[in-house]
Amino acid sequence: MKTDDILLLSGNEIAELFRGQEKVLMETVGTAYKVNEDGDSSGPNSAFLRFPGNKVDRIIPKIAFLGGPFQSAGIKWIASFPANLSKGLERASATIILNSIETGLPLAVMEGSVISACRTAASAALAATTLLSEQPAKAVGIFGCGVINFETLRFLLAARPEIESIELYDLSAERAAMFKEKCAQIVDGRSVKVVNKGEELFASSNVVAIATSSVEPHLDSIGGASNESVILHTSLRDFLPHAVRMADNVVDDIEHACSNGTSLDLTAREHGNHDFVRTTIGAILKGDQPPRIQGRPVMFSPFGLGILDIAVAHLTLSLALKKQKGRLVENFLPTPWLDRIYQSPN
Repeated sequence: MKTDDILLLSGNEIAELFRGQEKVLMETVGTAYKVNEDGDSSGPNSAFLRFPGNKVDRIIPKIAFLGGPFQSAGIKWIASFPANLSKGLERASATIILNSIETGLPLAVMEGSVISACRTAASAALAATTLLSEQPAKAVGIFGCGVINFETLRFLLAARPEIESIELYDLSAERAAMFKEKCAQIVDGRSVKVVNKGEELFASSNVVAIATSSVEPHLDSIGGASNESVILHTSLRDFLPHAVRMADNVVDDIEHACSNGTSLDLTAREHGNHDFVRTTIGAILKGDQPPRIQGRPVMFSPFGLGILDIAVAHLTLSLALKKQKGRLVENFLPTPWLDRIYQSPN
């Protein structure tokens, strides 16, 4: 690639590049967390673009630089429109632009929803594996039957092959049934069943993955969860403060996770501080903090840092160049203005 070229990558091309790369993606995310914990990164708190009279739809720019072995910067522009599901469209859509940190010039434009889903799932599976410590992951509960939890389950199965059973819950029985049918492609004969109440999952599963489109807290307890269980609170807005304080809380970044009306933000406002958050996943991965404390289920609430998008986009670009995927747009940048030929108006 020349400095004025740019690589375009479609979602299907990226999905193909990621085939069989679950463990590589988890390692990439883990490295990103450790680099971030070392302070070799930059990422302002995300703004939420909302629309007058509309509390549901949003578009979020996630901007980040990640150092260490990545040395990459860029932006993910991700939209969440839940009503798309009723139109036969995906809830989330995204675009990622990756830039050179030497010149600032764009290197690649990538479809972002595949990267976003896979980095989220890799983060969740990495957290579950780390926070379970020596405990086996025998039963997984899926709370919210969408693409994020499908990818999370796929990554969990790659990371923890000892999983024996999966239970599902969704407000829509139709979505739960479709999710169960889709699971047949990845569960390799494991038991999969749909339950009637989401709260049942806490008692029956030692890993519970929650990824809903809820904008208001709706769970006031984690009652029934064993002290050895892990709750992956990916959607961030499902628990009331009382439930949050019942857990050993681990986040990706304390300031980010306790902002923008998340369950942890509401908890911090109610109690005047965020002392209920014990540590970050980066500190645990670096060995600076233990995976969990005794006597409580552990809850991982990741804000979804932009550094993860940059880390996975960096990996994507490397894979694409190696396998010669994508469409190279030559001379994407204009000729410098001093070299352009202008005609004076008559």
